[in-house]
Amino acid sequence: MVRPRNFILSALILGTSAMAAPETIGIFSTWAVFRDGFGCRAVAEPDSPGRSGASRPFASISFLPSRGVRGQIALRFARPKRPGSAILLRIDERTFQLIGGGADAWAPDARADAAIVAAMRTGVAMSVETRSDTGGTIRDLYRLRGAATAIDAAAIACLR
Repeated sequence: MVRPRNFILSALILGTSAMAAPETIGIFSTWAVFRDGFGCRAVAEPDSPGRSGASRPFASISFLPSRGVRGQIALRFARPKRPGSAILLRIDERTFQLIGGGADAWAPDARADAAIVAAMRTGVAMSVETRSDTGGTIRDLYRLRGAATAIDAAAIACLR
């Protein structure tokens, strides 16, 4: 189920300021697209019941023209990860290793970003897993229906 107000909160979590309030470009199944003063993002929340933790988990694909960023993946967990724990991102049968710290994760380089975004375009589901700082497992599942359209919409919105 799409929860537009939750997507807006997620966009705000990404660090936008009051002067750069996000503009909703569109909602595509479980993915939403926002534009702000920094760039454009396709954003989704995990397909799971309510979470407890310090932050709201989400996945985003960013386009930041002023920084030359195109299709950069970022994920946030509800709780910080354990230092040194692997972060595994699975899209259908493909597995990618991410890097990160605290409650955040990202691809190690632009080549990995491109491979992940390509897999997202044709994938059905994406999961990310790591160990929390308390030793439990953090596992978030994202549905990829609408992701390709949202990624394209974010890229186009930042061309203008």
